[in-house]
Amino acid sequence: MAPVLDLSNAIFASFAFYSVVLVLKMFVVSIITGQLRLRNKAFLNPEDADRHGGREFVRSHPGVDRAVRAHNNALANIVPFIVIGFFYVLSSPSLTSALWHFRVFTAARIVHTVAYLGALKAPARSLSYTVGLVVSISMAVQVVLATI
Repeated sequence: MAPVLDLSNAIFASFAFYSVVLVLKMFVVSIITGQLRLRNKAFLNPEDADRHGGREFVRSHPGVDRAVRAHNNALANIVPFIVIGFFYVLSSPSLTSALWHFRVFTAARIVHTVAYLGALKAPARSLSYTVGLVVSISMAVQVVLATI
């Protein structure tokens, strides 16, 4: 049997894969946010505004604000998923259960980002958020049950 925290362990390898996909997704949202700031000349810091036209560009913009909120929401959900998921992997779940948890969470977060950035009609964003939250709670409960 492979060590638990080794990429030859299918559960850990899957967790690592989906975690990295989620982190890369966050990087993409960061890049989108930066591009929106440049395109709309909406900067938070005076030194950035000075470089791109002047202090009058220290301002907000609805599209930039939306991207920032999407990124903050991802941080608030993906970081706990990675922490909980790490302990979930250590709880020796079945491969099938682990894959379902990792895949559903990742899909939910991608849908959430698309819904947020694309301003899709409700309830797309809230449903995808809820699905991801339920997955994280499910893993957390299984970790707690495995430790008592």
